[in-house]
This record gives sequence, structure tokens and C-alpha cells, in this order.
Amino acid sequence: MYDRNDPRAALASSKPAAPPPSRFAAPEYGRFYQDKPQDDGAGGRNWYIRGQNFVLAYSEATKGARFERTEQVDEYVLILPDDGTTATVTAGGASKDVTGPCVVMVPPGPGGIVSTSGGRLVRLVTSRAADLVAKCPNAASYAEQRPNIPPFEAWPVPPDGYKIRAYSLDVPKEPGRFGRIFRCTTFMVNYLDPQMGPRDITKLSPHHHDDFEQCSLAVEGAFMHHLRWPWTVDMTAWREDEHQHFATPSALVIPPPCIHTTRGLEPGLNQLVDIFSPPRIDFSKQNGWVLNAADYPMPAEG
Repeated sequence: MYDRNDPRAALASSKPAAPPPSRFAAPEYGRFYQDKPQDDGAGGRNWYIRGQNFVLAYSEATKGARFERTEQVDEYVLILPDDGTTATVTAGGASKDVTGPCVVMVPPGPGGIVSTSGGRLVRLVTSRAADLVAKCPNAASYAEQRPNIPPFEAWPVPPDGYKIRAYSLDVPKEPGRFGRIFRCTTFMVNYLDPQMGPRDITKLSPHHHDDFEQCSLAVEGAFMHHLRWPWTVDMTAWREDEHQHFATPSALVIPPPCIHTTRGLEPGLNQLVDIFSPPRIDFSKQNGWVLNAADYPMPAEG
């Protein structure tokens, strides 16, 4: 279902497609540009949305805003999407100054983030962070574990242990590589190659995932997300197609096995970030796709 020039066309399935669930979940929408923030105070404005395994926190921080984690049980991710934005990250008894655009892997345990410049920042934590789950306006959507998404399992710890690891997003596009992919023990972040101008509607990429969610975060531009669910023998389980317009900032959580593809719409930069928790095996198996693969081993079955 991919254009022949799309790097994902080379992905091969090693197992038959899973049967569709008896009932389909709805997508989760976070239109932060129009939704009231869940936190709005001296430190800035903060919006939250969750998936089965994760919470995404999008912040427009004031200079000096602090985001502390006193009981962080697993590794989490910081994204600074804007050039020149700065922060100080503290975890594992160490501190590190980081400058955007970058992706930062943050060890578990007490610590936090200080926005030293102010500006936009994104945090990705697993849904084991009950305090942040409670802030999500869509928390009730996941009151029960969804049967077609396996229970979360973290990936192996790096051989040299946890540490604050910052990766620049100033990575040139490379033929045959799909986006700019980074992974840790809990997340995979694909900062897609920048799209300038509207997407060619003759080269879309409708596809689905059998057993994991995809979160698409818009950090620049505007998008039309096209969503379609399979037909099953039970017509009462069918869902209507959706064609949803999202501006920036926003986040969409796409449930499996929803067929989906997205069009950038703006004449300038349209920038999406795809997020998965835990990391994807299929992307990890592609030689050269995961830019920090040397730091984070795959599970034994990978």
C-alpha cells in the first residue's frame, strides 16, 4: 500500500495479519491549538493526551519553568522541536544542558527538566506515570486494556546503563531511510523528513498496524488525517470513514487496525512526528534507519 519510492515499501511482514477485533476503538484527538490547556499557570500552558502505553505532554513553557519527576519509574523522552530552545535535564545524579532541535532520552528515577529559554517542549512518558495519566482528558478511553494491544514491555537497558542522551535533529535526509528515527527502552520517535508544501495526493501511503497504536504529533503546518476501519462480518461493529483536519500543535492517536494516511496541507513546512511505545521491531530491523541503534539493543526476539 506504499508508493514504490517510499522506504516502507521494503518492509516485509514475518507473520500473518492478526484477525480484527470484535469492536473497533475510536481515535483520540488532541487539538491543542483550540483545546483549553489542562495546566495553565506561571510555568506556561500544558496539554496532555494518552494512548494505551503512553502519555504525551505538550508544553508552551515560560523561561525557568520546571517539570519535576520525583517518582519516575522508567525511561522517558524530551523533544525540543525548535532551533535554539534550551533546557537543563537532571536524572540519575547527573545534569545536562541541551539545545533544540533535539530528542533527549531521560533515565528513570528522580530528576526533571528546566526550560532555560522558554518555548515549546514535548515529554513522552509511559502510562505507568499515574500522575500524568490523571491529567489526560481522554483517560477514560483506556479504563480497560484494549485486547488487540499487548501489555507493555520495555526494551533492554543499554549495555553502559541509563544516562541522559541527547540527539540532534539536524540530520540530513538520506535516500532509502525513513525519517529520523531514535529509540530508547520505552519509545520510538520518528521525526519525519520535512515536507515543504502540500503532499502529492497521487503518492499517499494508506496502511494499518495489527497490534500497536501510532501517535502523530504535528509541530508545524496543518494536516488532513484520513482514517478507515475494515469491514467485518458484524455490521454493527463498522465505523464510518473519518477525514480530520488538524492544525499545529496537535496530536492524533491512531488505534489498530485502523487504515490511515496523512496529507500535509500548508504551502510552507509541514512537520509530523510519529511516536510508538514500545519501539517498533520492523523499523528497528531496517539497516541504518534507527540513528541511535548502537546505544539501545533490541530484544532477543528482534
